Amino acid sequence: MIVTALIAAKGEKMQLLSPAFENGGLIPAKYTCDGADISVPLIFRNVPQEAKSLAIIMDDPDAPMGVFVHWVIYDIPSTIEGLPEGIPNAPELEYGIKQGINDFGKIGYGGPCPPNGAHRYFIKLYALDRVLNVQPGLSKQDLLEIIKPFVIDEAILMGVYER
Repeated sequence: MIVTALIAAKGEKMQLLSPAFENGGLIPAKYTCDGADISVPLIFRNVPQEAKSLAIIMDDPDAPMGVFVHWVIYDIPSTIEGLPEGIPNAPELEYGIKQGINDFGKIGYGGPCPPNGAHRYFIKLYALDRVLNVQPGLSKQDLLEIIKPFVIDEAILMGVYER
């Protein structure tokens, strides 16, 4: 499943895509609490050549109690071109990939499960100039603090879900 990433040509912006939905489109129920609640498949394009690792944060800014974190995953090798759907909810994965804690209080992915109305879900991809080599189980805030000086590019994919 792991293959070499598509390296960015000069001046090309890194992109985050999904074969499951278009940017701004509806997230299929399969990836939510109303379905199988498995992680969405992702494709990374134009990853900067100097990137050593990638990190992803998925959150919902429309949650009634403030931003709700659905996924924190990091130390993703920069040489892979994406993640398949259904990443196991384990602290450590193949290739040194680690997952943090979401706002459901669990490790790994927790799909959209809005109480009412349409919510936007932002999946943010960060290209980092180093491998973090930190412990699994970080919160979004902890990860953002750690990666701040190492971010060399970012990409966002936004999906919508309504119950």
